[in-house]
Amino acid sequence: MVQEIIHLIAKEFRLEMRRKHALGGILLYVISSVYIVYAGFFNIPKQSWNAIFWILMLFASINAVAKSFVQENSGSQLYLYQLAHPSAILIAKMIYNAGLLFLIGILTFVVLSTFTGDQVRDTGMFIGFLALAAIGFSICFTFTAAIASKSNSGTGLLAILSFPVVIPILMSLVKLSANALGLIMDSSYFTDILNLLAIDAMMLALTFLLFPYLWRD
Repeated sequence: MVQEIIHLIAKEFRLEMRRKHALGGILLYVISSVYIVYAGFFNIPKQSWNAIFWILMLFASINAVAKSFVQENSGSQLYLYQLAHPSAILIAKMIYNAGLLFLIGILTFVVLSTFTGDQVRDTGMFIGFLALAAIGFSICFTFTAAIASKSNSGTGLLAILSFPVVIPILMSLVKLSANALGLIMDSSYFTDILNLLAIDAMMLALTFLLFPYLWRD
């Protein structure tokens, strides 16, 4: 299983390197979105900065993960089904997407801080919350992308399916990042972290329960 996951992650990385226009599109999306926000607001208070960051992160994540299964035709999916266990395929995609989303989050943070100024009081805490966000978004969007790939709706269905699931994650992240920005002084934010991890664990368990049946369809 471990060897399968490693090889599948390497496959995802090689495919991403062959499609450099996809990474360039994400980079262009982040920079252009941040510039539009900067041109429209110019001076952004911390409360707005926190909300704007997670909105940009959310839509960039959807654009990045939407291609997880859509880019694979039925022939390549059948080939993978013969070579690897469905759980290995799912874990590999989740790990790869989590790493990709974390890099997108760092990029969004750097670009937004460059244009609007660094609003974060505790950068280490904020980066830690960003890693939790990458894991949660990866679990949610990877499974919904697998469902969306079975229809012709693509990204549209992905957004419809994922938003009700991602809202609790997003609300927890907004509250947690408010601590890093110094907007609130909540000493019990570890409870919010545990709640976020519990949501991720429930989604992960449900994903592993349903994905093998979806993969065989």
